[in-house]
Amino acid sequence: MSAVPHEAPAPLTDAELAALDAHWRAANYLAVGQIYLMANPLLTEPLRPEHVKPRLLGHWGTSPGLNLVHTHLNRVIRARDLDALCIWGPGHGGPAVLANSWLEGTYTETYPDLTRDAAGMGRLFKQFSFPGGVPSHVAPETPGSLHEGGELGYSLSHAYGAAFDHPDLTVACVIGDGEAETGPLAASWHSNKFLDPVHDGAVLPILHLNGYKIANPTVLARLPETELDELLRGYGHDPVHVTGDDPAAVHRALARAMDTALDRIAAFQRAAREDGATGRPRWPMIVLRTPKGWTGPAEVDGKQVEGTWRAHQVPLAGVRDNPEHLRELERWLRSYRPEELFDQTGAPRPAVLSGIPEGSRRLGATPYANGGLLLRDLPLPSLDTYAVAVDKPGTALHEPTRVLGDVLRDVMAATADRRDFRLVGPDETASNRLQAVYAASGKAWQERTLPVDEDLDPHGRVMEILSEHTCQGWLEGYLLTGRHGLFSCYEAFVHIVDSMVNQHIKWLRVTRRLPWRAPIASLNYLLTSHVWRQDHNGFSHQDPGFVDHILNKSPEAVRVYLPPDANTLLSVADHALRSRDYVNVIVAGKQPCFDWLTMDQARVHCARGAGIWDWAGTEDGSREPDVVLACAGDVPTQEVLAAAQLLRHHLPDLAVRVVNVVDIARLLPSGEHPHGMSDFEYDGLFTPGKPVIFAYHGYPWLIHRLAYRRTGHQHLHVRGYKEIGTTTTPFDMVVGNDMDRYRLVMDVIDRVPGLVVRAAAVRQRMEDVRLRHHAHIREHGVDLPEVADWTWEG
Repeated sequence: MSAVPHEAPAPLTDAELAALDAHWRAANYLAVGQIYLMANPLLTEPLRPEHVKPRLLGHWGTSPGLNLVHTHLNRVIRARDLDALCIWGPGHGGPAVLANSWLEGTYTETYPDLTRDAAGMGRLFKQFSFPGGVPSHVAPETPGSLHEGGELGYSLSHAYGAAFDHPDLTVACVIGDGEAETGPLAASWHSNKFLDPVHDGAVLPILHLNGYKIANPTVLARLPETELDELLRGYGHDPVHVTGDDPAAVHRALARAMDTALDRIAAFQRAAREDGATGRPRWPMIVLRTPKGWTGPAEVDGKQVEGTWRAHQVPLAGVRDNPEHLRELERWLRSYRPEELFDQTGAPRPAVLSGIPEGSRRLGATPYANGGLLLRDLPLPSLDTYAVAVDKPGTALHEPTRVLGDVLRDVMAATADRRDFRLVGPDETASNRLQAVYAASGKAWQERTLPVDEDLDPHGRVMEILSEHTCQGWLEGYLLTGRHGLFSCYEAFVHIVDSMVNQHIKWLRVTRRLPWRAPIASLNYLLTSHVWRQDHNGFSHQDPGFVDHILNKSPEAVRVYLPPDANTLLSVADHALRSRDYVNVIVAGKQPCFDWLTMDQARVHCARGAGIWDWAGTEDGSREPDVVLACAGDVPTQEVLAAAQLLRHHLPDLAVRVVNVVDIARLLPSGEHPHGMSDFEYDGLFTPGKPVIFAYHGYPWLIHRLAYRRTGHQHLHVRGYKEIGTTTTPFDMVVGNDMDRYRLVMDVIDRVPGLVVRAAAVRQRMEDVRLRHHAHIREHGVDLPEVADWTWEG
């Protein structure tokens, strides 16, 4: 769908121009005041050093541009009665977004003590980047925000995630030219190939080029305009350029650009929704070039500031100590003519407020930026329909993620009309055995299709792009605006979004302390194609460390689950999809895996988080076990059960307890994590003085870190992945990392008092099997028959 013809928008009248400029000047005044002042907010007396904050923090350089965009968004929202949301990419423009929130009244509604008068203005100024106040960037505390902004690169993917399945929503996204240099932002330009003009809203990217980062020029700002235009057109956009430093001329040009862009968006949507037009629209965007630090000091100490990198943060740094800087600050503030903008009480004058939308149309009041207000429970089916039958543990095999795929298919079908559930992942839905979902929804795709293509659908809700950053950004934007989803990824490569999930967890932690923020659906990861079954792809695909990263984060917001079979995966996934305000990490295999628990047993076991599998051990309750075999993860569980069976056969008098852990945070003390065990619970499960041989899915030292305070930690011996991997057989992976069943039996013999001599022959047999395995796989290319054909006999 190419660009559509349109009439030229009507130019601004002089009255409209005056109102826009008044609002912009007021926002600029408030932004400067937040960076500098802690008293005398209306300059009712000459500025003195004690009116200025002792520590000057914040970012001025991007603020005037953000204020300009906010002012003009107000105009089009009001004129067109738009449902709108704005993602503020230059997150350190916090002063601008806070200023506009205060002007429109949403800040006072959210924080009643910050009234729209001189006293409230003073509090607004003092709290900014001040102990006990608010951060310098757009943050959860900011009404109308859903984008942290502390880390750059994610604004555009968040904007598209917000627009998906919100057909009446227009999402403006201001992208700073520094942010535009990041890899995640560069990939997210391709999101327009996934935006459905029928069922999705619109995204209006606004690339704000003010020329500089902290200390250097920006790449896109230095490109010739023709080259930049070609680049953006190559991404599939139709750029509208606005350039200038004369306020009146820029106001007129930006108003014309926004009207042009929104007219084109409306025409594309009308053509798709009413006329049945197909094909990908060439969506408009705006390229806005204005000086960095516009309207601020032109020079300071003989050096150019406005229009340079020197305007990035605090243009006048020595205000308290340098009388000339203090006078320059006062001249700067008075250049906005505050007496025209605020009355004697400090309230904004009617001319300043005349263009602000009303009610929930205000950018600070939109419910889309407080997505929990819009959230509905998912229609999740009964798990009994999908449960696999388990007549006897460890005899039948299923692919756990394939079983889960049937559940996700029916969730997708049940949300077909409401369209509030999406599955995202980097080209791996079918690889991860979740392809059953295609029966309910295809893969979103707006580009051309070929006869060989399968499951592509312009209205699909399965999202695949080979950019983990973009998948993460889409899903975050989707969840933050009131919907549900699941991110499926290869375990090794989810590390690509380590920093992004860190920011999301910080967001969740802060919002939990803000009563006006409604809880949102949890960010759910399904990590499969995991370390122990990447024997075909090899070392590059073997890394279980995402769990370590997650468990370093706020305990109130993170959960990690390692279900050992299909039914426990169903139970855990059901819990995660129902939960709110968490990041849930589920690690589960896609390869055939033994079924251990019935559905009822799985529910109880998952609710408990960790428990004794009494059917797997040999303790009879008459005495303490001689050893505890513990496991977490599907492959470790199989190896522990196989080791328990070997011990039952070779050392039948040994009292063995088998403990399985699903919820890894259960190992933490109860005071350190909401799911943690008390010392009494832990000692009852693992014993305080007996050896514990723990086979763990990931890096062994994580278990030691979680349990280091426990009474029996000196008796804890953990086997797991220790960075030994290659292209080999599945069992050779566990042998290479010393987590195989034979090594576990040897560990028991080495650590249970009295066995090292009495069971020396058994130990030797175990070592012999390992040596035989080594020779067998190199000759035959497959695992030993007793391993490949093993089943549970207990």
